[in-house]
Amino acid sequence: MPKLCTMTMLVLAMLCAGAAWADENWPQWRGPNFTGYVETSGLPVSWSETENIVWKTALPSWSGSTPAIWGDRIFLTSPSQGDEGGPGADATRPSVGEQILLLCLDKGNGAILWQRHLDTGNENIGKQNDSSPSPMTDGKHVWVMTGTGIVTAFDMDGEALWRRNIQEEYGDFGHQFGYGASPLLHGDMLIIPVLHGYHTEDPSYLVALDGLSGESRWRVERSTDAELESPDAYTTPVPLTSEGETVVVVSGGDYVTGHDPATGEEVWRSGGLNPRGIDRNRTIVSPVACRGMVFAGPRSSEPMLALRGGGSGDVSMSHLAWKREERHGPDVPTPACDGTYLYLANDRGMATCLDAETGDVVWGPERTERGIVSASPLVADGKVYITNEEAVTTVIAAGPEFKVLATNKLDPAYTLSSIAVSGSRLYLRTATHLYCIGE
Repeated sequence: MPKLCTMTMLVLAMLCAGAAWADENWPQWRGPNFTGYVETSGLPVSWSETENIVWKTALPSWSGSTPAIWGDRIFLTSPSQGDEGGPGADATRPSVGEQILLLCLDKGNGAILWQRHLDTGNENIGKQNDSSPSPMTDGKHVWVMTGTGIVTAFDMDGEALWRRNIQEEYGDFGHQFGYGASPLLHGDMLIIPVLHGYHTEDPSYLVALDGLSGESRWRVERSTDAELESPDAYTTPVPLTSEGETVVVVSGGDYVTGHDPATGEEVWRSGGLNPRGIDRNRTIVSPVACRGMVFAGPRSSEPMLALRGGGSGDVSMSHLAWKREERHGPDVPTPACDGTYLYLANDRGMATCLDAETGDVVWGPERTERGIVSASPLVADGKVYITNEEAVTTVIAAGPEFKVLATNKLDPAYTLSSIAVSGSRLYLRTATHLYCIGE
């Protein structure tokens, strides 16, 4: 009996440790579940420059990329520091340099452990620069793509393993505002979307790289009849599992498509993202896949769709779960879903909660702190975190009742990056610093 009890306790301890470890890692943009939602507890509700800041680390310059976290390390991309008073720079937005960098920080104290040069030729275009794609990690490797088309793999100590130049091999990117999508780390593959058309006649495509060798697993063209700027997408693919089958979902170019992850072959396709046929329907909001459904929307002036997984061919009507015509949807921030509710924050800081199954409005649109919102909302620990471009985060109670819990202000700095989570701490990137926030 003592041996049995000891073994039982050991198994329970291992299970608990495994659950805690899962909460510690934020492996890629939108987190471990690809939904902006994570199960954890003890996250802070309120903070300021003098309250609940565990540490903050100065960064070379600003970026929209989100940190990736594994174990005791944090990875993030950044332009190099630019000349003082450079174009577009002000007190809240430092100037950007020509180099694109990958930084590794100690999660415990924020110290920069190492820094690697990724590419030269960084350009600043509107709200983004060539450091916009977020890094990815599996705890053994780190992968990062730049807006210049360079894909590099490192080990956790910063030793380069391989390097590819996507533009050199497959043609120049043709987006109006530069390349801004983050690849999807799916199993041992990186799936990279290149959905473009404004500055090129070349077709859009998806390419999958082997994570260990960097070799191409497959490359498939993705057709569209979208015109002018509408083929352009800055979206990250997500995996959708339904009835035991997984497809990789891609949104943009006026369509949502599901692809076989083994071959890249298109399995199904849905229209409906551009019913008016406008030619400025570029897509920034990434799809969200949760509990066998995928939610997708283009610009805030067009409908948001919910599609059930499964099917083949044209599923525009056969797998349409619901469609919302109201114009409260986001243009830039990607929604977050906890499986029951879908939380939206639009660019003007208006928040809405929808029933994920039916699309019915649970509450909203409701006002958060005034200001432009580009970061995507986070849902965790019974709270919704919405951060605007002035580094002000509104914390709302998750669930069927709208209630503001706190409004938290940091030193004003241009903030585009979505919050990452590890354990009971938040990691918030502004134009000037990476903050570790915890009680």
